[in-house]
Amino acid sequence: MTNGNGAPPEVGAPPQLNVLAQYTKDLSFENPNAPSSLAPQGQPPQINIQINVGANNLAENEYEVTLSVEGKAENAGKVMFSFELIYAGVFRIVNVPKENLHPLVMIECPRLLFPFAREIIATSVRDGGFPPLMLDPVDFVGLYRQNMERQAAAQVRTS
Repeated sequence: MTNGNGAPPEVGAPPQLNVLAQYTKDLSFENPNAPSSLAPQGQPPQINIQINVGANNLAENEYEVTLSVEGKAENAGKVMFSFELIYAGVFRIVNVPKENLHPLVMIECPRLLFPFAREIIATSVRDGGFPPLMLDPVDFVGLYRQNMERQAAAQVRTS
């Protein structure tokens, strides 16, 4: 099929996701009980990690996505180390249907940021005197669904 001048009809422009910038917004590492926390321990520490995703619309088609990772390692009730990282990226997203935009921003963008945040955390923990902490991959689809269910439940309670 042609458009009259022999060329095929134009199809909508393909969706695009471009990373314009990535950066550490906030980084904190604490080793409050050093040097005693660096001594060999009888058992491995309990490590608790929390991950959150946020997004702000900066301009038309541009979004800042933040990946917040907080963690704490404890052994026998004492904090061995704790950290907080807010790692962000600015993304330009064009030609994406409106119904797909929110999941793209809240799932794919943090998925692109995660390996860099993981490396920063591993390096910070190692530089704090501990073996590097290699975070397991994150299920950003599951995290997105949990957040959407929580928001829906909150709306039901307030209405």
